[in-house]
Amino acid sequence: MHLGILETGAPAPPLATRHGRYDAMFEALLAPLDAGLSFSTFNVFEDAPPAVDACEAWLVTGSASGAYEPHDWIPPLEDFIRRAAARRPTVGVCFGHQIMAQALGGRVEKSARGWGVGVHTYYPLADADWLRGPEGRFDCAVSHQDQVIAPPQGASTIAGSNFCPNAVLAYEGGLAMSMQCHPEFEHAFALDLLEHRRASIPEDVSAVARVSLERATDRRRLGEAIVRFLTSRS
Repeated sequence: MHLGILETGAPAPPLATRHGRYDAMFEALLAPLDAGLSFSTFNVFEDAPPAVDACEAWLVTGSASGAYEPHDWIPPLEDFIRRAAARRPTVGVCFGHQIMAQALGGRVEKSARGWGVGVHTYYPLADADWLRGPEGRFDCAVSHQDQVIAPPQGASTIAGSNFCPNAVLAYEGGLAMSMQCHPEFEHAFALDLLEHRRASIPEDVSAVARVSLERATDRRRLGEAIVRFLTSRS
């Protein structure tokens, strides 16, 4: 399967120098899980989206931007998502989760709950053939203020938490799913990102996040879920 990665943002230069860009993080997570995967990257915050048929499947990355912000590149990306979600397996992560939900009719806002950072736990709310494991719950790194407040009509909430009720969504039609968490983040990057955003995040929230990042996450399991979703729908 040839997977197109739609980059909707990039790490700050010091973080990118140390850890690489988001496309490289996803390739490092997903490539070892399926030898048949190949990748192309498209920078959609500077260039127009590609043709939907350019790749067999699509993944929309995270971004420091808000889905509701008036950037010129967001409406073309939303249009791309609507067309891709009807024709190709498509996955969104963090901002990708939010912009996918918004493009398909949901609502995204800056959450009154504030920053979600560190390792958060999500709990299953509905069955999904692509999300498997010995335990229903799973832990993953997060870094966000915005949330999907209202999923699109016809979407199913697969997993969530008290902090983030709509954390994993599956969309009507069966070809699209998205998640708020960051399975592509290794702990070292999550810690450096937390430090980079130190001025914006309350210190008590950062302190709890740093402690949470001492425990293992289920990032491989979520990577397997992404691969399973994409390949089972191709």
